Amino acid sequence: MVIVVPGPASTELGLGVAELLGAKVVPVEAKTFPDGESYIRLMGDVGGENAVIVQATGPPQDTHLIQLFLMIDAVRDLGAKEVVAVVPYFAYARQDKRFLPGEAFSVKTVMNLLRDCGVNRVFTVNAHNPWVLKAFQVPVDDLSAIGLLAEHFRNQGLEGAFSLSLGKKALDMATQANRVLNGGFDYVATQRDRITGKVTIEERTLPVKDRNLIIFDDIISSGGTMALAVKAMKDQGARRVYAACVHPLLAKGAEEKILGSGAEGIVGTDCIPSPISLVSVAPIIAQAL
Repeated sequence: MVIVVPGPASTELGLGVAELLGAKVVPVEAKTFPDGESYIRLMGDVGGENAVIVQATGPPQDTHLIQLFLMIDAVRDLGAKEVVAVVPYFAYARQDKRFLPGEAFSVKTVMNLLRDCGVNRVFTVNAHNPWVLKAFQVPVDDLSAIGLLAEHFRNQGLEGAFSLSLGKKALDMATQANRVLNGGFDYVATQRDRITGKVTIEERTLPVKDRNLIIFDDIISSGGTMALAVKAMKDQGARRVYAACVHPLLAKGAEEKILGSGAEGIVGTDCIPSPISLVSVAPIIAQAL
C-alpha cells in the first residue's frame, strides 16, 4: 500500500497526488520554535507501508530542506518499508559543480544527506541538471512539466504559438512544447558571466514577426533574463509574448519586470505555490509513482 505524506511546503500538491493515486494521506504537523528550529510530527501510522513524501524545497530553501530531512528520517524510524521523496523543486541544484576554486559542491551535499536520512528514491521535476543528480547513489527520476504548460496555453487558444527556450542547452524544452503547440521552435541565445552572474541576450534573428510565442524556462527567479528575452522578441516584431516556467521562485519585482518588458502574461506550475502557479504537476507525479 502507498501512503502520501504532504510536506508543509507542498500540502496542496501532495493532496492532489494522493487523490489521483487513491492513496491514504498521513498529515504533517509543522511549526517553528522561537529559536528558529523546525518541528515535524507525522499524524498517522506509516509502519510497513511505502511512504511517498511530497516536499518542494523552494524559499526558504534551508527550512524546507531541514523539514524534508526530518520527515524522511521520521518515516524511516517509524517503520516505513520504502521511502520515496518527491521534490518538485530541488534546492541547490544550480550549484552542480565547482565553478570557482574552493566552492562547495552544494547539490552533492544535499544528495548525500538525503541518502543518509534513508530515502530509497527521489523524483524531481525539471531539475536544473538532472544528469548530475543521477550521478549519486540515490536513484533519481526527473519528470518534465513542459508538456503540461504547453497544454495550458493550447487550451487558452494559443495552439500554433512559436515555442522558445532560454539558451541552446535548454532547447529540449522548446521541442517538448512544440509537440503540443505545433507552431515551430527555437531558442533565445543567452550568455552568463560566471563571475557576476549577469546574463546578456545575443543578437539572433528568429521567425517571430507577427506571431504569438511562448518562452519556456525551468526557473524564474529575479525575472531579469526572461524580461530581456521578452523585450528582444517584441523588438523583432512578435505579436504576443508569454513567459512560462516550471518553478516560479519570483523574487520581489520579478513579475513587474517581465510584464513591463512586454509580456502578455506569466504562467508557472505548483512545484512552487505562487500567484501564477496555474498548472498542477500532480498528474505527472501520480503517473510516475
